[in-house]
Amino acid sequence: MSSKPRLLLAFVLAVLLASLLASIFQTQTNLAALQALGVPVPLDVRLGTTGIDLLGFAPTFILLSALGFLVALPLAVWFVRRMPKLRWPIFVLAGAMAIWSALALANAVAPMPTLIAADRSPFGTLGLMACGSVGALLFGLLGRQVRYRTQPTSSDSL
Repeated sequence: MSSKPRLLLAFVLAVLLASLLASIFQTQTNLAALQALGVPVPLDVRLGTTGIDLLGFAPTFILLSALGFLVALPLAVWFVRRMPKLRWPIFVLAGAMAIWSALALANAVAPMPTLIAADRSPFGTLGLMACGSVGALLFGLLGRQVRYRTQPTSSDSL
């Protein structure tokens, strides 16, 4: 498989992983808030609600993740080429910032104060950002096999 299709597949898988994890996190955060109010939330309700949210909420988060990753992951690759020893921290930061910026954009254009309930608290925002980091790490892992074009060095001209 050539590098462009491989990178596209890595991108799609990263977006899907981040979005699935964020959807599960969002659901469980909301259910925990209900439970804190005294509402019983048995396991079957947790599982059923998670399934419904994977179908209903995950597509929204796929769009948000894809938008954030479209900017963050190419920038991460650019930085990794220049600082290969920082590969993993760069991808962690890129994934987190991709989600944070996508959430900020969504909140700026949404008619309600906060589009995603989990984003209403620092814990929730950090949790969603962590989901983005996991997706970006997957991209970094799958993208390791791709040979990026690098800047020519003086030894290349010999």
